Amino acid sequence: MKIVACNSNLPLAERVAGELRMPLCNVSVRRFADMEVFVEIHENVRGEDVFVIQSTCAPTNDNLMELLIMLDALRRGSARRVTAVMPYFGYARQDRKSGPRTPISAKLVANLLVEAGANRILTMDLHAMQIQGFFDIPVDNLYAAPLFTRDIKGRMGQGGLSYAAPPMAIRGGEQNLMIVSPDVGGVVRARQLAQRLNVDLAIIDKRRERAGVSEVMNVIGDVRGRYCVMVDDIVDSGGSLCNAAAALMKEGASAVEAYVTHGVLTGGAVQRIADSPIGMLTLTDSIAATDAVARAANIRQISTANLLSRAMRAVSDESSVSSLFD
Repeated sequence: MKIVACNSNLPLAERVAGELRMPLCNVSVRRFADMEVFVEIHENVRGEDVFVIQSTCAPTNDNLMELLIMLDALRRGSARRVTAVMPYFGYARQDRKSGPRTPISAKLVANLLVEAGANRILTMDLHAMQIQGFFDIPVDNLYAAPLFTRDIKGRMGQGGLSYAAPPMAIRGGEQNLMIVSPDVGGVVRARQLAQRLNVDLAIIDKRRERAGVSEVMNVIGDVRGRYCVMVDDIVDSGGSLCNAAAALMKEGASAVEAYVTHGVLTGGAVQRIADSPIGMLTLTDSIAATDAVARAANIRQISTANLLSRAMRAVSDESSVSSLFD
């Protein structure tokens, strides 16, 4: 078993290697003067079970090309099996034809990964579950819900979730916590977390006028006096999340925070979240934190290294991965 890291998220790759108590494979990923990607593997990988860690986040196309070229290099180096570990799978939001003469880019990326030499895909919280069917190779889609559940329960055990607002009132089986889906499409994800925590669920009904712009229409559920925790898979511009938080506060919520798996956070998203009613946005480290994220007072990250390392070990040992979903 060998672990290879490309450049998109080296801190996460190092944490995963630390969890597995293995060194990262000695490779170099660099650019020619015209920005062509060049990959060189400096140790023998013949017959090895190789895991390549690379999130295809911004710059998406550069990181995707790094991954594809690394997969090709490993295949030509006679690796026995190559698993592409993609904590964040870019292009996942283009999973269907959204209009006439539009692409299904997620399927194209799936084809590219297989043709480049991937024998297996390990990813986390795919934007659309049907993307697993775009591949003719095994796909293991991990969930951040167990991480979120443990984090929330740990903070509840320390006297409440709140950072600025008063702690939640927890007496016996009754608690003031409520899980909220920021849109109808995320209800399944939010319901799973609500069931894990044994708390109530609310839903934000919204209408999207165009890409990146949303208008909150209604809050389904009584959130008055409740500590609302929104859960989603991706936060990009932050508009939907901030609008949802404002709607919840308007409906009488005592405080609002959010748990999101992938912090894409483009443009002025960090400042938008800083100015919003969101008391704390908790992200995973599937995408490396930018300087702006690291400086933000109401954004924090929790690590996926233990989850990914356990999944990689299970794949290498040919043991069950589904046990990690509990």
